[in-house]
Order: sequence, then structure tokens, then C-alpha cells
Amino acid sequence: MSLDKSLFQQQPNKLLAALPASDYERLTPHLKLVPLSVGQILYQAAEPITQVYFPDKAVVSIVTTMEDGSTAEVGIVSNEGMVGIPVILGDNTTTTTAFVQIAGVAMQISADVLRNEFNRGGAIQKLLLCYVQAIYSELAQGAACNRLHTLEERLARWLLTVSERLESEDFPLTHEFISQMLGVRRSGVTVAASTLSRAGMISYQRGHIRILNREDLEATSCECYQVIQNEFARLLGKKPSNRARKFF
Repeated sequence: MSLDKSLFQQQPNKLLAALPASDYERLTPHLKLVPLSVGQILYQAAEPITQVYFPDKAVVSIVTTMEDGSTAEVGIVSNEGMVGIPVILGDNTTTTTAFVQIAGVAMQISADVLRNEFNRGGAIQKLLLCYVQAIYSELAQGAACNRLHTLEERLARWLLTVSERLESEDFPLTHEFISQMLGVRRSGVTVAASTLSRAGMISYQRGHIRILNREDLEATSCECYQVIQNEFARLLGKKPSNRARKFF
């Protein structure tokens, strides 16, 4: 499927947009705009990562799968980042799997090409290392959050994160999928979502969630949401907007 790159430029991936013009132009011949469909696997655990993705209006989940088949989301990537971090860290395999949670498009580049560009040093290397540190902070905060905070707080944080990275307050997500991503029972998600819905913070209908009252949802979320957003903004040199806790 051939896609027009101008469509991507309307809502560029923030990492690519942060590169100096000369560095981006050097990458341009190697970048390919590709569609991402729901459920599409971008890389599998323990298998070589051959392509790296810079999503636009798409959300990719990074998940860990246990021996019994149960899964838990350990990372989420959209237009703030990249899918395929291991290729710049000295290896090209990992214990996680990356799959598309919400459809959209992405810029795709060969892992070998990106690794060579990274090893040149300069702006690309500095930017991607800052992104890796931001992801490390997100993982560390998430581990504490999963241990110390209620499911209702965690669900509010997760919905806000998806909303920020999609830059939309209306997105397709089922309770079953959310339960897999949070690593909890579906019934628990249903109860927590019902609480948020009765309070007028969200609405849920036919696999679609809409945030109705962002201010109250942020107040319900634990402090982890703000900590993570602030760390991304600090490390990637972006100023938060006037909206409370706005990502980038």
C-alpha cells in the first residue's frame, strides 16, 4: 500500500520532528510511511528486530507474555517515540512483543540504517538516548504504580496516557483489552470503568471510550501520570502546553 508522506507531516512523530533539519534529511531516503493495523505484530519476543517504527496516529503496546499465555503491558508508544529501542542498545532482540493497539500510520526504517546513524553520534544519538531515559523513568514509575495504587487510579492514568499520545479524547478500547494491558481481571476493569463513568469522567459504548471530564480524571489518577509527563518534557526539551499536565 502506497501512502503519501505529506499525510504524516501533518501530524509528525515528535522524535523525528525534534531532529535538526540536516539529520532528518539524512534519514529521509530511508524512511517509509506504512499503515499499522490493529493487532499487527511489529516484533516478537526473542526474534531479531529488523525494522524500527516511529508512529503517528497509532498506539503500540509493548507486552510481556508469561508461560501460561497471560500478558501485561510494560510500555506504550505513539507519536512521542519509537518502537525498537533494543537496536540502538547493542542488540536486536528483547523479551517483549510489540503489537498495534490502535491503528494508524508510522515511519518505518531499517534497524541497520538507524543503528548506523545512531553510532555516528551527534543529535540523533543524544535525542534517542534521552528518549531511552524517559522510557526507563516510565517503567520505573509504572512498577511502583502497579504495586502501590488502586486499579481505579491506574486505569485513569492509563486512559490519560493513551489520550495524550493519540491527541484525542475518543478512542477504541474494550474492557477485555484494557484488562490484558493492566494485567488484571476483566471484572476489575469493568468495576473501575463503571466508577469513572458514573462520576461523569468517561463514557464507554461499543468498544469506544470517550473522556468527558479530563480535569476530574486527572484528579482521580495517581501522581504517576504527572511524574511521567514531566520527565518526558524535561528530557526531550519540550515545554508543556497550558493545559494541565499536557504531554509535550
